[in-house]
Amino acid sequence: MNILFLTLSNINSIYESTIYTDMLREFINNGHNVYIVSPSERRTNNPTHIIEEDICKILKVKVGNIQKSNVVEKGISTLMLERNYKSAISKHLNNIRFDLILYSTPPITLVSTIEYLKIRDNAKTYLLLKDIFPQNAVDLGMLSKTGMKSVLYNYFRAKEKRLYELSDYIGCMSQANVDFLLEHNPEISPNIVEVCPNTIEPLPVEKNERKIEEIKQKYKIPLNKTVFIYGGNLGKPQGIDFLIECLDSNKTNDQVYFVIAGSGTEFTKLKNFFKREKVTNAQLFSYLPKEDYETLANSCDVGLIFLDKRFTIPNFPSRLLSYMQASMPILAATDVNTDIGDIIEQGKFGFWCESKSVEQFDKKVQLLCDKKLRTQMGVKGRRYLEVNYTSKHSYEIIMSHFK
Repeated sequence: MNILFLTLSNINSIYESTIYTDMLREFINNGHNVYIVSPSERRTNNPTHIIEEDICKILKVKVGNIQKSNVVEKGISTLMLERNYKSAISKHLNNIRFDLILYSTPPITLVSTIEYLKIRDNAKTYLLLKDIFPQNAVDLGMLSKTGMKSVLYNYFRAKEKRLYELSDYIGCMSQANVDFLLEHNPEISPNIVEVCPNTIEPLPVEKNERKIEEIKQKYKIPLNKTVFIYGGNLGKPQGIDFLIECLDSNKTNDQVYFVIAGSGTEFTKLKNFFKREKVTNAQLFSYLPKEDYETLANSCDVGLIFLDKRFTIPNFPSRLLSYMQASMPILAATDVNTDIGDIIEQGKFGFWCESKSVEQFDKKVQLLCDKKLRTQMGVKGRRYLEVNYTSKHSYEIIMSHFK
């Protein structure tokens, strides 16, 4: 089959290791032709162009700045996406007829592009539902169902409903996502909705004691403490205020050390906290060289996941998979609506607490200072990943509709 993947993720090579490229390589390995459409933000100063790799073509579409930009710029750029994508596909991929169109949320604003291709090619469509917008923005107070902000909410809600209507199949990250989607969109047939989780192609992770010591010494991380790491976006969805409360509560705990590495709209808030409190058992990094970050991340003892307590939608961060790949136990502090904590605790590869209870977080931290327990949980996490979250799983779930 000819397969088109539409995404807002910045993909520059099919050989990257991400949930999307790993899955798409599985399609390629099984004889399918894959084409990717990915943004090239204005800040890169690159025009729309095609990257031709030996097994895949990637159409990079020039768009406005979407990531790490202010709300107004991001909003305008998002609204222009449909025109940008549709125009680029019409110009550069007009001679290809697609059998299957895969697309992920965000964004929901590619509706007209999907509709155009579905009609043009009589293609099947599969939505990989990675967030539920605009409800997530309502949860965080960025949009409202009443007042002035309701205009934008109603616009995006109509787009969301049309996207579901255009989708022949909808793959959700977990059962809680399936349940939420069907409860709030009763017009969707349960027959087209299924669990299609985030997946990766697991790589071997070497725990080389010499390299672990070297990377920790390089970044002045103690060798004799339990090191907790959070790596990724530092924005409103992560509930940074609670993360700060947890760091503050543990600043005199001489058994632990926290590494926070990432960027986002709330980074400055974290930076100001570190500067104000002069925390000695934690470090904040805005950037690390890719190789150093991967080595450091795989050298830590516990992986952290944070989600804002206000969420009513069941998020399921893909960060979970990289921790499991490294045989690292997980401490997740989230809202009560996601089922990520249930999966972690039922699989016995980590702990969960609600992201409003610092006391519970601290208790879990102390439990994870037990090296034997960490090792047992890490092994179970890696095993759970290999049984449930490999790219082969997502490929087979999607392809089950075409056999």
